[in-house]
Amino acid sequence: MKMTMHIDEALLKRVMDAYECETKTEAVEMALREMDRRVRFRELGERGLEMTPEEIGAAVDPNYNLGSLRVAETPPPYGKK
Repeated sequence: MKMTMHIDEALLKRVMDAYECETKTEAVEMALREMDRRVRFRELGERGLEMTPEEIGAAVDPNYNLGSLRVAETPPPYGKK
């Protein structure tokens, strides 16, 4: 769909640079998809995944341990070399 919009050019440039968008259309579409994703994610959280706390607990592997997964990761390099 073609339309005319008034968009803050500095903001658009920052978004295009930060997300490596090649076109203004790509940047606007990416931003709209992100805002839609956030709304849908919030709605999902408000519905509680439509599961009881017991069902959510049963859906997680009892052996899941986030701490051990983090220890197993290779830490990212810090600073400039």
